[in-house]
Amino acid sequence: MIKQLYRLVPALLLSACSVLPVAAAGQSIPLFDAHVHYSSDAWKKYSVDEVLAILDQAGVERALVSSTPDDGTLKLFEAAPERVVPELRPYRTGADMGTWHSDPSILPYLEERLRRGIYRGIGEFHLSADKAATPVVRRVIELAVERQIPLHAHSDEKAVAALFAVDRRVKILWAHAGMSTPVQAVGEMLDRYSNLWVELSYRLDEVAPGGRVSPAWRTLFQRHPDRFLFGSDTWTPGRWPQVPALANAARAWLKELPPDLAAAIAFRNAERLYGTSKP
Repeated sequence: MIKQLYRLVPALLLSACSVLPVAAAGQSIPLFDAHVHYSSDAWKKYSVDEVLAILDQAGVERALVSSTPDDGTLKLFEAAPERVVPELRPYRTGADMGTWHSDPSILPYLEERLRRGIYRGIGEFHLSADKAATPVVRRVIELAVERQIPLHAHSDEKAVAALFAVDRRVKILWAHAGMSTPVQAVGEMLDRYSNLWVELSYRLDEVAPGGRVSPAWRTLFQRHPDRFLFGSDTWTPGRWPQVPALANAARAWLKELPPDLAAAIAFRNAERLYGTSKP
């Protein structure tokens, strides 16, 4: 099932991206990675220290982390609370991915964990439009609005619109810019919903084909400069070694943009959305 949710990044693109050493990355534009998972399958291959070293190599100064189970997020947060921005997935195990939206037992789990006060968002979760108004999802939206934290939704535009139809006040980070949603439709959604932000994981081949920013995406970035975020998405252990290359590829096309716009997409928009900006 998971293979149907993600498209593979072309191997040639990844191999063409050089991996910068830590010192070089530190001299370049810093990144806030708005789509990181450290789930149980990754624990077996990469220790917490190894994961943090990969983020160092990539020049990722902050990371929005959710995991299945949540223990992975807590492991990273305990090791690096100044770097890890925790968000809470409604998945206790991988089996919850397809049922969480209609499972009332998810709610006490979320409510208990949210009382810890460390989580800056709810997600990343997978949701279709026909499940976006179940009693469980309505309560999750209510929790997000009450705590003023964003939802992180892996959904198409119909599902995102359905979430806003429940409560227009909710903030939503749209994973993968809808994955396959055309750039024009992404722009229409941003025009329509002022509380919608977009992270760009798995859209590199469309945002910057051949390493150059496409005119359509450049125009959209300029129209909504405060609404886009960088993301890598370590959904499987095999993605972790690719994070430095993905970060470098992002920096390459970000450098084509005006400096203020590049910094906003790379770091500042995520800091503002998740309240991590330094005084």
